[in-house]
Amino acid sequence: MARATRNDGRTRRHARVREKVRGSAARPRLAVFRSLTHIYAQLVDDDAGTTLAAASSLDAKDAKGKRTEVAKNVGTLLGDRAKQKGVTEVVFDRGGYRYHGRVKALAEGVRATGVKV
Repeated sequence: MARATRNDGRTRRHARVREKVRGSAARPRLAVFRSLTHIYAQLVDDDAGTTLAAASSLDAKDAKGKRTEVAKNVGTLLGDRAKQKGVTEVVFDRGGYRYHGRVKALAEGVRATGVKV
C-alpha cells in the first residue's frame, strides 16, 4: 500500500469540507489554495460552475513582507473585487487547510472590506 503524502491528506480533508460547503450566485464560495510561496483565492458560483472573481499573491501589487501580510493584502484585493461584482456575503472554503496563519489572514482581509465571511 502506498504511503499517504501530506497533499493526499489535504485533498481528503478538502473533499470532506466540500460535501457541506456549496456556493451560489447570491452567496458564492470563497475557495483558498495555499502553496509554499503564494496564496490564491477565488469566488465560485457552484450552481453555474463559474468563477466570479479571483485574486492571488501574484497580482497583488503590494505583495511584500511576510506571507501572512501578503495573504491579508490578497484578501482585501479579493474583497474589493467582490464588492464590484455586488457580492456582500460568501461561504468560506478553507480548502482542507487549518483556519490559521495565512488562511485566517486572507479571511480577515476579506472581512476588512465589508464582505461577510
